[in-house]
Amino acid sequence: MENAYCYRRSFKKKFKNFMWQCVTAIEFEMGIYLSTPKTEKASEDGENDMLRFGLSSMQGWRASMEDAHAAHPYLDESTSYFGVYDGHGGKAVSKFCAKYLHQQVLKHEAYVAGDIATSLQKSFLRMDEMMRGQRGWRELAILGDKMEKLSGMLEGFIWSPKSSEANDRVDAWAFEEGPHSDFSGPNCGSTACVSVIRGNRLVVANAGDSRCVLSRKGQAHNLSKDHKPDLEVEKDRIKKAGGFIQVGRVNGSLNLARAIGDMEFKQNKYLPAEKQIVTADPDVTSVELCDDDEFLVIACDGIWDCMSSQQLVDFIHGQLKTENKLSAVCEKVFDRCLAPTAGGEGCDNMTMILIQFKKLPTSDASVKDQPQPSAQPTPTPPIPDTSAQPSEAGRS
Repeated sequence: MENAYCYRRSFKKKFKNFMWQCVTAIEFEMGIYLSTPKTEKASEDGENDMLRFGLSSMQGWRASMEDAHAAHPYLDESTSYFGVYDGHGGKAVSKFCAKYLHQQVLKHEAYVAGDIATSLQKSFLRMDEMMRGQRGWRELAILGDKMEKLSGMLEGFIWSPKSSEANDRVDAWAFEEGPHSDFSGPNCGSTACVSVIRGNRLVVANAGDSRCVLSRKGQAHNLSKDHKPDLEVEKDRIKKAGGFIQVGRVNGSLNLARAIGDMEFKQNKYLPAEKQIVTADPDVTSVELCDDDEFLVIACDGIWDCMSSQQLVDFIHGQLKTENKLSAVCEKVFDRCLAPTAGGEGCDNMTMILIQFKKLPTSDASVKDQPQPSAQPTPTPPIPDTSAQPSEAGRS
């Protein structure tokens, strides 16, 4: 009798735990969406001698805002930088990228030497390195949600670097000892789609399914590729690294094949960062801009789930006939994409940067003053084929 009683008690406890897990899972799924969408938009406009830009972001139906962005029209005297970061599983990694990625690009030795493509590729991979260890843990805790902030504050009372040491580490990001020195990095992650413009040269780096599109004579040209697990090159790397694809997701969980963060998919100590199950290694595309190029769009998948590249380009062209403020055009795109009810397409966070080109500079100022033969029109530079582009920086 005593054994039977213990068995029943044990069964009830296990059943209670099972039901609690089920209810928690249901609450989590339902908690993804709000009862009404948050349609307030955070917008910004700016310009320099070569371009003007507008950007906007909107939380929408999602329970939290996990997107981030960066707009630096003066990364240096001759270069502009724009990036969209779409977080998943939390906002810490997307905010980390928005805060630090452009800094790493600017300070990299390849950038100083004029090799923008290599500096972008190395900086994407550098994000994963920086997010490990004590310093990475503390920074992610500050950038994450309120609970992470509180945890970070409490740990700060236990341990924090000396002020002089902290200042020295802002740029070098040297190893920092502390209670979280063995922190392997965050399990949340983020896409990163970045465009760097210098003169008439445009360089795009992308990891994930945010997208960069160029409008040339009204035609949409994809300058990035959506890194989904079902692509052959992604599928091959995932399986070789010991992962699998289930229901279109990496290990049945992540619907992206490349991302910054997501360290649970980057634990194979025998493989380099570029060959992990999920990698932060970006595709890099370089384009020569010409007078036929009207504008550039960088947006998260919340937009591309609702509109094709050409549909968005056509929509923007229509809006620019009556609207001069570029951020207002972005806002109208959000209104166009927002779903009427929760669930399905149009319910994701939305972030978009619209960059309109002014008169492009000539590569040689002395040529500009010389008479040009009228019978020889300037050929339009070709757009690289992103469907077959290599993942290694600089090859395109």
